[in-house]
Amino acid sequence: MTIFDRIVLLLTGLIAIYMIWNLLKKEKSPGTSDHSNIYYMISFLVLLVSGLLLIFFGWGALGNKLVSVVAGLIPFGLALGLVARFHPKYLKLFLAFLTLGLVLIAVTKFADITTAGKIVYPLFHAIAGFTIFFVPIFALKAGKVNNMFLFVTLGGTLIGLGGIALAFISVGKQLLFFSPSFVLAILAPLLFLTTLSYAIGLKKGG
Repeated sequence: MTIFDRIVLLLTGLIAIYMIWNLLKKEKSPGTSDHSNIYYMISFLVLLVSGLLLIFFGWGALGNKLVSVVAGLIPFGLALGLVARFHPKYLKLFLAFLTLGLVLIAVTKFADITTAGKIVYPLFHAIAGFTIFFVPIFALKAGKVNNMFLFVTLGGTLIGLGGIALAFISVGKQLLFFSPSFVLAILAPLLFLTTLSYAIGLKKGG
């Protein structure tokens, strides 16, 4: 990992800290308190911790099974936050579904059930990713948010591309031009742009 990567990851952590503080203020205010704030905070907290682990331990931390499982809380938390805000009647069902997904991902990782892991991991991450991609678009069409909220969709797209590329590499394959060296070269900026997009969308999108 280069000095540039560490600086970018540090900036990513600062954005995450700002958003955690901002969401905490919203949650404490009676007018803006909502379950979605908690789920969004989980995503930013995991982004912060993941960034710090990478700064201290380098890209080797990506091979840690616990890190790879906990990292799933980034898209899961954001997806749950979006459902909590815009489709609250489905929140309990969606929470149970993603919790099941997290448990299955953990079991396949720690028990080294490779074949099942190749199905479980992309399945639940894809569902969370599609939620992050489409819910802001539908919310905008319904007039519930402004155009800036589409930055959440952009962030979901960016992290989705990175996640798919890492998934292919982890099974010894390459996705298009996403070679291992290329993915590691763009991963820090990708995490920064993802975090920045989420922050802009949630802060300015209404």
